[in-house]
Amino acid sequence: MCVTILHRHTVFYTPDMQTLEHQETKQCPERYLEKWAGEPETLHINHLSLSKNAIKMKLLFSVVLLLLLPNRTSQTSDVKIAAIPLPSTDGVIQTELQKIVSLLCTLESGAHDNKELVWLRNGAAVNLMDGNKENRSSVCISPVIYEDEGATFTCHLKSNTSHTASVTLNVTYQADLSGSEEVTVEEEASLVMQCNTRANPALTSVSWKLNGSLVDLSQGGFMVTNDGITSKLHVGKVERSLHEGLYQCTTTSPMYGERSKTFQVTVTEKTIKFPLMPMIAGLVVVGATGLLAVVSRWKKITRCCKK
Repeated sequence: MCVTILHRHTVFYTPDMQTLEHQETKQCPERYLEKWAGEPETLHINHLSLSKNAIKMKLLFSVVLLLLLPNRTSQTSDVKIAAIPLPSTDGVIQTELQKIVSLLCTLESGAHDNKELVWLRNGAAVNLMDGNKENRSSVCISPVIYEDEGATFTCHLKSNTSHTASVTLNVTYQADLSGSEEVTVEEEASLVMQCNTRANPALTSVSWKLNGSLVDLSQGGFMVTNDGITSKLHVGKVERSLHEGLYQCTTTSPMYGERSKTFQVTVTEKTIKFPLMPMIAGLVVVGATGLLAVVSRWKKITRCCKK
């Protein structure tokens, strides 16, 4: 029996498709779970349809493999963790976004009255079904997401926490950067272009080019900011002769190489914009003044006629 974690950040199910308790229901978005009832033929995860039999076979196959794998986790005493993919000698599992990580915790030996096992994710308890607690307990992370980077999964004996084992996920991914974007901006307006720089391992470089040449930050009113997630190229006051053209943002990763995104910037003439509200207010005043003048004039005409 395998407990699968469907982010974010925790819903469990068993191979027979019975739903279990939400750890925090309000944090589980719809894109990772479509509710089902009874015995459906298909379970939808992250908008991908997988047959029930295929899921069962995959989970059972993973458990069999886990039982045969050597233990390479940070662990002590009678509790051991096997994993797919295999951990390093210091208990680190290398994986990527959207992959699946399977963990199997076993109580291998020792005389213990209470053989119940407990799973923790970064110190927070993982809810387990009763049949997935004693002697052997499985947890699957599916799919791996950004927030799993650096997450530590710990398994320990409930009656004696000194019997414990743990593994830590190292999630690698490249910057999500590709394609092109058309940008139209008026002269003298401000301009901001941005590209995604979130990556693991960290990027070795991020560069901006204009018409094939590196952007010169010492002139042209350019400024670049980077918070580790997004790189932004700013222009405070656009001039057609300086700022129109093809921009390219390029990131370099020591693992995934280069990725780029382009921006075709077109600068248009500045349009004269009239302030709408003051104009409306002025028209109201003029109209009211004119109406009062007509009313006053009409009263004078009426008096003359009576005479």
